[in-house]
Amino acid sequence: MPHFEVPAHNRQNARRMRRAVTEPELKFWNAVRAHRLMGLRFRRQMPISGFIADFACPDHKLIIEIDGATHSLDRQIVRDQQRDVALAKLGWQVIRFTSTDIMQDLDDACAHILRVIGIDRFE
Repeated sequence: MPHFEVPAHNRQNARRMRRAVTEPELKFWNAVRAHRLMGLRFRRQMPISGFIADFACPDHKLIIEIDGATHSLDRQIVRDQQRDVALAKLGWQVIRFTSTDIMQDLDDACAHILRVIGIDRFE
């Protein structure tokens, strides 16, 4: 996988964001870290080009975003769509979950990720 040049300020922001984790992000991270989700490798707060992905599975070019309430504002919806298009041009697929999705039904969120990747949980 080719690496993208990551500006120093993006790298610093990613480090800062790793320390300021939200409860839904922590819950998701505990479910997927250390290859816990069917052996998939995830990274958190991963810089990709000019963006920072909440979680990324580089082997499948999959980004998981966990969105709080501010992402339901019209202005933020448009920004998220533009960001998703830019990441798609780089070959990444973005899946978005709300914080509520993660807190209330983490298993369903993980099952959806596996379906998108094409992994049958019962293989």
